[in-house]
Amino acid sequence: MPVDGQLRIVGRSTVLSTRIGRELGRQLRPARPGHPWPEEITETSLNRFSNDKGTVRLTLVEPIVVEISADVAWTGKSFRHPVGYVRVRPELDPDEVELPPHLKR
Repeated sequence: MPVDGQLRIVGRSTVLSTRIGRELGRQLRPARPGHPWPEEITETSLNRFSNDKGTVRLTLVEPIVVEISADVAWTGKSFRHPVGYVRVRPELDPDEVELPPHLKR
């Protein structure tokens, strides 16, 4: 999600069903050079309450827009709890997505 003008990791999803994972996987394309995220991040980048200090390896893909279901818990620049996947939004470009006003602080 764009935060402060940059595409940022703002959380993680709940576990996807096999069917949804396959459907979503068909929409994903490998990242081109210059992807804004690193290949590894700390566990606390995804779960700030984690006691695990290890790293998480990311599979970088070209950004797409997906609709999510999230509760209102927003801490700093990320969702406090895992978000639910709703659907892919192919009619939207990632550059068109804005952080909702109630999350801008």
